[in-house]
Amino acid sequence: MRIELASVPGDPARPNEDWISAALPASGRGGVLVALDGVTPPRNDDGCVHDVPWFTARLGGALVELSGSRRDMTLREILAEAIRRTAEAHRGTCDLSHVRTPQATVVVARWDDEQVEHLVLCDSVLLLEAPDGRVTAVADDRLSRVPRETRRSLAAIDALRNAEGGFFTAAADPAVAERAVTGVSPRAEVRTVAALTDGASCWADVFGEGDWADCLAVLRKEGPAGLIGRVRALEEADAELNSFERWKLHDDASVVYAEL
Repeated sequence: MRIELASVPGDPARPNEDWISAALPASGRGGVLVALDGVTPPRNDDGCVHDVPWFTARLGGALVELSGSRRDMTLREILAEAIRRTAEAHRGTCDLSHVRTPQATVVVARWDDEQVEHLVLCDSVLLLEAPDGRVTAVADDRLSRVPRETRRSLAAIDALRNAEGGFFTAAADPAVAERAVTGVSPRAEVRTVAALTDGASCWADVFGEGDWADCLAVLRKEGPAGLIGRVRALEEADAELNSFERWKLHDDASVVYAEL
């Protein structure tokens, strides 16, 4: 089994708000990968005394622990419990009802000898490669369906955040786990899985440098750090933000790649 991870902040002067991990059980059979992309609040206006990395570290840690130790729970149940635990850790100090209370996108994949389970919430991406090389991208496209003009308006996007008819992230409400995109594949039908936050997946879905199979080929040859390096070069080439739908020069970029 080959597992590689890389995470690079968008700005070295700011904390990386992504969080990634992979875990293998002591038995050597099966495994888990998790990728979170923390949502940056404008002007730190989120009603919370903690920063986004505090939130993603606690949510991510709970997801890894539960995914590895509670095989009797579905990934939706695990996400709900991880959100509940994280909320309880700061309910007494923070306003968890604030629309921008710390939150994150979520990707979880879990596998054993029989199956590969997956869960995706919001705009990170999971890639599943079959033995014949066919690649399936698992995505939650609700945010991308919001018109560009709406996404540029803070008030308009807040009205759609974790709201019916809008898009959903892991914040303080465990019920959001029911909104996640989930599925199960036979283990024999998956040879590679990869989780990418949008700062890395933009190589394909923003810059259009290739399709998802091409993206996975780069990961296999150059590893996650190689793909992120390619993204940084593309971002620098469009430093004025003129050619593609982008809001900032660099975003936090993270990838977990696993050959099963």
